[in-house]
Amino acid sequence: MRIALGIEYDGSRFHGWQTQQPGVRTVQQELERALSKVANHSVEVHAAGRTDTGVHASCQVAHFDTEAARKPHGWVMGSNINLPQDISVLWAREVSDEFHARFSARGRTYRYYILNRLSRPALLDKRVTWVHGSLDAEKMHEAGQALLGTHDFSSYRTVHCQAKSPVRTLRALQVKRRGDYVALEVHADGFLHHMVRNIAGVLIAIGSGEQPVAWAKEVLEHRDRTLGGVTASPHGLYFHRVDYDPQFGIPSHAQDFPLLML
Repeated sequence: MRIALGIEYDGSRFHGWQTQQPGVRTVQQELERALSKVANHSVEVHAAGRTDTGVHASCQVAHFDTEAARKPHGWVMGSNINLPQDISVLWAREVSDEFHARFSARGRTYRYYILNRLSRPALLDKRVTWVHGSLDAEKMHEAGQALLGTHDFSSYRTVHCQAKSPVRTLRALQVKRRGDYVALEVHADGFLHHMVRNIAGVLIAIGSGEQPVAWAKEVLEHRDRTLGGVTASPHGLYFHRVDYDPQFGIPSHAQDFPLLML
């Protein structure tokens, strides 16, 4: 049978999602180790998105195939007993063989959280990005609207991105402030390597007054990463939600920080 999982994790001490060479700590490696113990056989996990070093997840979605018969709460509880404290399985669902965590996804949502105050964070260290200079969230939001639609996002992806096409459809982008916190949410059919962090870097430069509102569109039209802005830190980035066809029965909600909700 095929089992889908919802997972949250603190990416601060992981070298990203994807399994790498021995000795490199990754989320996939830890999750496969825990699930293999519950299933009593080797398990390979496939995720909706492969997050980078330091990036977190509010609700990553993954799936695996197994011959073991376990109830949903058995997969959840059994996995969490064997997982480190910075990973938690939120839910488990039996799904059809047609479901694939990555290829069945209709859309993905990321959130980027910024603490905008003079003092650095203590309670949310490595869980938000700190910008001590004043940010204008309204200007950031206005600038981001130029990125909506289907575009060549070459200027917003890393030069090391291996995607065959730089074209993506950005369906929604909003920036809101709540007290000292500024939250960026982006929803698209898919994302390129470092795309959200590069968007955040451009919008932060605009919000701080270093660049005009029109700069986000100018960067997009250049189609040249070397003419873009600074890649923002991974610490405030969260893989927030994945959308699927309702027939699969996959929960689409994700948890929010009470102080950081949009």
